[in-house]
Amino acid sequence: MKNFFKEAKGHLMTGIGYMLPLIIGASLVVAIPKIIALFMGITSLDPYADGTGFLHILKLIENVGWTGIGLINTVLAGFIAYSIADKPAIGAGLIGGALASNTQAGFLGAVIAAFIAGYTVKWAKKHIRLPESMQTMMPLVILPFLATGIVAIIMGAILADPLAAINNWLVDWLSAMRKSGTSQLIMALTLGAMIASDMGGPINKSAWMAGNVLLAEGIYQPNVFINCAICIPPLAYAIATVIRKKRFSASFRETGKGNWVMGFIGITEGAIPFTLVKPQVLIPINMLGGAIGTAVTCLLGAKGEIPPVGGIYGFVSVTNGWAYLIGILVGAIIIAVLATIFVDFNQNTDNVSEDVDINEIELSFEDVD
Repeated sequence: MKNFFKEAKGHLMTGIGYMLPLIIGASLVVAIPKIIALFMGITSLDPYADGTGFLHILKLIENVGWTGIGLINTVLAGFIAYSIADKPAIGAGLIGGALASNTQAGFLGAVIAAFIAGYTVKWAKKHIRLPESMQTMMPLVILPFLATGIVAIIMGAILADPLAAINNWLVDWLSAMRKSGTSQLIMALTLGAMIASDMGGPINKSAWMAGNVLLAEGIYQPNVFINCAICIPPLAYAIATVIRKKRFSASFRETGKGNWVMGFIGITEGAIPFTLVKPQVLIPINMLGGAIGTAVTCLLGAKGEIPPVGGIYGFVSVTNGWAYLIGILVGAIIIAVLATIFVDFNQNTDNVSEDVDINEIELSFEDVD
């Protein structure tokens, strides 16, 4: 069972990996027309849906981006199914994802449909035996038909209403949390600490995945906090290597230069070589900086009203983007100051690999009673 869940997580991450370019591309196509309109003093392009002129063109371009956002569940389900059972499963997965969107089963429905499609094909490949002359029909006809039929029965006729009810309840609950100042602050603190904890590990990925789940449901605020927190640790160590050079060896100062780029585009893994010097001290510091930075972003009023783009440059897709930038800077400075107070990065550098493969770093709690 443990192997199954590990395998399932891999398939889910594959689906999200293929979904990300869609989210980023579509989000930018939504954001850029809105930003141009804001510079013209216009807060919404909806009144220009009909008519002619430049603003109408901006509205048409924005609609293309929203079309892309609407494909999130479809693409996610299709590529999860593809990851499980290759090309024969992708069609049923795409149909299941589209069905999840149409029936309001949402992200949860898309994932379930994908696993049904993928594992139906995987089972059929193993158990269905046809004469040699009919083998060519398996990947092109029989497997897609069988998987699509099973998805239609389970997702279309049996689970559509229950999953829609669960999804709508979840969205309503999270929307209410988003409107509550206290609940939103707790969300910001939690997500910020999780993202900065193991930087690409299971805790980080859990928070990141939750944000993408909610983004697929049209709830963008958590992703503002997640994108903010992702930038903080690498930017923090880049700043630290500049403001307190004597606390860093030459190799770490050189690594810090790369962290300016990683902080700007949002790659938390840039902080890993530094954190590994003394993780028992630096992981809590990273979490503190991530939590406070996202809390500042929250308290200053950064809002996700359109799908937010990651990285420091993502402030252009955030309402009150200046609050997003200040939160990143505050969190980074907290880590930069505290890390260099408590840790001397001139020591123990021989035990830290300069080329760290994030896939080799994993936190495990299996042996903890």
